[in-house]
Amino acid sequence: MAPHDQPPTGATSASWRLPDIHPEGRKYVLIAGTAAFLSFFLWGFLTWPLIGLTIWVAAFFRDPVRVTPQGPGLIVAPADGLVTMIERMPVPRELAGETGLGTGAFVRVSIYMSVFDVHINRTPIAGTIRQVVYISGKFLNAEFDKASDENERQHILVEGRDGRRIGFTQIAGLVSRRIVAFVKAGDIVASGQRVGLIRFGSRVDVYLPDDVACQVVIGQRTVAGETVIGRVGGVTPLGIAQ
Repeated sequence: MAPHDQPPTGATSASWRLPDIHPEGRKYVLIAGTAAFLSFFLWGFLTWPLIGLTIWVAAFFRDPVRVTPQGPGLIVAPADGLVTMIERMPVPRELAGETGLGTGAFVRVSIYMSVFDVHINRTPIAGTIRQVVYISGKFLNAEFDKASDENERQHILVEGRDGRRIGFTQIAGLVSRRIVAFVKAGDIVASGQRVGLIRFGSRVDVYLPDDVACQVVIGQRTVAGETVIGRVGGVTPLGIAQ
């Protein structure tokens, strides 16, 4: 399967399959599984809780196939989760300036990922990665607005073939302790391609320029690489603040 999970040309059917476990998570599954196996001989009362933990860890690092919508001007969700905030505000200084998104306010769409969501993050558009900026920080609840400025985070800027730039930020949460990047500046990516993950609960903020109409509402659930969250030159649906 291609990096952005598009089906083969001419495909006429699809079938369900168990999601893969991403390589970044396999060692954690192995550790939990080994502990469960040893507990069977040493601490029997812990066996079932550890088996449950192993299943949960495997589910956390699941990496399902995604099929990204194709079409001009589409911006897709970079994360699975719940849209918790949609508000106009300045972009982080790491994404601002002539080499970034410029100045002024953008519409920020915040997607909160619980520990039960898929945590593989994907690029909202196709193009070239221009910046990957990691910042260490605190581990506040990712649902708090101040987490955008105080938590461990990683900013990614991608520039499309038409020159339009989209910035998004991976933000660590209460139990997150590491943000992993799969890309670096200069990499060419397809829309919906995997670009990183955040371990164990977190949030992703996406910054939409003025010529992009927001297509999601607060309380909506998104699917990384599939849900259209913005449309260039589109119309903002009724009930969405822009």
